[in-house]
Amino acid sequence: MISDYYKIKLEKEANKLDIIYGTGNDFEKLVAEITTNIAEQASLLFFKKIGEEQKKKNSQETAKLPSEARELLFAFLGSRQIESMVDVLKQEANFPLPELQHNLDALVGLEKVKRQVEDLIAYNQIQQLRIKKGLAKSNRTLHMAFLGNPGTGKTTVARIVGHMYKAIGLLSKGQFIEASRTDLIAEYQGQTAIKVKRLINRAKGGVLFIDEAYSITENDHADSYGKESLTELTKALEDYRDDLVVIVAGYTDLMEQFFESNPGLKSRFNSFIFFEDYSIDELVDIFKNICEKGDYSVDEAMIEKVRLWLQNKLDEKDGNFANGRVVRNLFDDITMNQAKRLLRNTHEELDKNLLEKLLPEDVPELRG
Repeated sequence: MISDYYKIKLEKEANKLDIIYGTGNDFEKLVAEITTNIAEQASLLFFKKIGEEQKKKNSQETAKLPSEARELLFAFLGSRQIESMVDVLKQEANFPLPELQHNLDALVGLEKVKRQVEDLIAYNQIQQLRIKKGLAKSNRTLHMAFLGNPGTGKTTVARIVGHMYKAIGLLSKGQFIEASRTDLIAEYQGQTAIKVKRLINRAKGGVLFIDEAYSITENDHADSYGKESLTELTKALEDYRDDLVVIVAGYTDLMEQFFESNPGLKSRFNSFIFFEDYSIDELVDIFKNICEKGDYSVDEAMIEKVRLWLQNKLDEKDGNFANGRVVRNLFDDITMNQAKRLLRNTHEELDKNLLEKLLPEDVPELRG
């Protein structure tokens, strides 16, 4: 992203300022605070410190430093603001239902998941029509639980569902907010409920997706903050059921424990969707898709070696197999090996064909 580009340049500029002004790592610390938290106070201190140090130094060598540093900081803050606006526009944009249906259908595998989502959309479309005709609507909640191992597309499907619900008029905004334990639990007594309420207010009108939801209650016997968070969340599930979809996700067994941790929690969820592990053919298809999107080409020999590598991982997998994430990590390793191979052969001109082609030798060796 463009803000990452300016972040790197700003960090380099801070390092240069510290060296020239002899300020240890004061400027680096301020920039770290600014780029991590977008801290207004740190930004003001950065400007102030530049002025102070320049007054002390006031030489021809440092004459351009203040203006260059300020321009970089302005560029970084501005790019972050623009990206934030773009994210909001993406979240709240109106996507037509047929386009969203196509996006869902295009996902590799997940046939049972797709059918369940399609059934839910059809059901809720009819409920919307009943309301328009003056008929009573169902009392069924929109909240959902996605169960299964990591890397099975739960977050991707959750995003699509949110946009679908917006498309058929169930949600007013359609934004997608991801949350974890740290977003739901505060560090001090009495602050957790406030933190949950703020998160709910951000998510109202859209989807709140809580991955590894069982982590909220992972210290069940000692974690009063987790219980406080869950109590507030359970209340919100009912209070805002008409314009908020909460989707909780995680391992099947651990999610069962999560639902048992609070009386009445499970009854707030009507839809339980199980995401199965991918088959070997589906994992290979995911790899092909990643290559296509990344402008890499592969031949049959390459695909066969990838298939053997993935089959080996499937054969030795345990209950925590990471599915699509295994494929993504493999792809990253392969492209790293390709880069090293190409740079070893520096006598060759690195044309487009060489840059895009992945070879069987790029596939990492299996560790026995």
